[in-house]
Amino acid sequence: MAKIKTKYVCQECGYETAKWLGKCPECSKWNSFEEEIENKEVKEVFIVDKSSSKPISINSIETKVEERFSTCINELDRVLGGGVVKGSLILVGGDPGIGKSTLLIQVSSSVANSGKKVLYISGEESSSQIKMRAQRLGIQSDTLYIFSENNLNIIQSQIEILNPDLIIVDSIQTVYSPEMNSAPGTVSQVKEATSKFMKISKKMGISTFIVGHVTKEGSLAGPKLLEHMVDTVIHFEGERYNTYRLIRAIKNRFGSTNELGVFEMRELGLVELENPSKVLISEKPKDIAGSIIISAVEGTRPMLLEMQALVCPTSYGIPKRSANGVDYNRVSMLLAVLEKRVGLQIQNQDVYINIVGGIKINEPSIDLGIIMAVVSSFKNIAIDETVAVAGEIGLTGEVRAVSFIEKRITECKKLGFKKIIIPRNNYEAVKDIEGIEIVPVDNLRQAINIIIDRR
Repeated sequence: MAKIKTKYVCQECGYETAKWLGKCPECSKWNSFEEEIENKEVKEVFIVDKSSSKPISINSIETKVEERFSTCINELDRVLGGGVVKGSLILVGGDPGIGKSTLLIQVSSSVANSGKKVLYISGEESSSQIKMRAQRLGIQSDTLYIFSENNLNIIQSQIEILNPDLIIVDSIQTVYSPEMNSAPGTVSQVKEATSKFMKISKKMGISTFIVGHVTKEGSLAGPKLLEHMVDTVIHFEGERYNTYRLIRAIKNRFGSTNELGVFEMRELGLVELENPSKVLISEKPKDIAGSIIISAVEGTRPMLLEMQALVCPTSYGIPKRSANGVDYNRVSMLLAVLEKRVGLQIQNQDVYINIVGGIKINEPSIDLGIIMAVVSSFKNIAIDETVAVAGEIGLTGEVRAVSFIEKRITECKKLGFKKIIIPRNNYEAVKDIEGIEIVPVDNLRQAINIIIDRR
């Protein structure tokens, strides 16, 4: 009897080795190797026809506009770049319980009700379980088909028979190919299943959504090759016990990766928020120190958010710094700038920063808002609730220009704000806007004097 040959594969990056290793030399992850049976593949010899393929000039290539169809969910269409491209492969990631399956069953219903044929493939739930969720969400359609199966060969045969316009696969880690000896969810199975769905999508022109699990660090599980194979990667984020959900495009071959979709989880499913600024700042407290409205832009969407800070004397030798919704290292840098350039003694104070609503923002224009909220809490002076701020802070304490300043000011004006503090380098482009007082500043001291000390 022939000896079965095995190999060890890193479940994070796909690195292969003949023996088990504690630490992967490729991605530096510990205890990520699992044993898999090595498949012997017979290599076919191809005779290359020199006349069949040749390089062509870029000017002679004819371009065509991608054919898209709407999901009937505006927030998702925004993130995808205007709708789903026919024949595209889209990877959806997110924490367990965040609402991925809920969103995709709603997408399936909307697309099916528009006259298209949809196949929802589930390897995690039975057909009756999906039916129960659909009934709770009020979903009914004659062109929405449910298929509970994880055998890749059976799935492919049913796709060829049904020939749907849209496929939902929940999730890719549960699908397996019987020709491979490894277990479902391993690197080899995930690569094989994704490759098969990619061929089906491109060959038959079927748009496909595949759900991917995430690791405890929040990144998509499986090899990075998975993200390279698909056309679009969108990430579903938000606090599990918070009602707001965000969708971002991490990769998009057919659109921008800067767009943001905002949803609210309710009893009847996910409801899109057309004006998230109004909702997110509606509960801002009045006459309370440590709170200010910041003007941020995600993609092409301006958003007003409430930035909160709490500064209090530390009970320990080393002061505590906590950041929720913003980058921790950015907060540490801004506190150092505040001490060095303004002279605010907070080295013996605990500082807590939070963006209300469970939303994460990495845009540098929120720097001025973080500083103002910290100073307001430290001095126990409330900031006028009709004032908003936007500006990036440099290490020398200067307030630097930000992008899309007109959109930020227009959003503030629309929601009834009377004053906005902006960098002076942005002032020339917007000084003629009426209906809101625009105050330019050069540095942190000026901003603090205008907003807090000389209101």
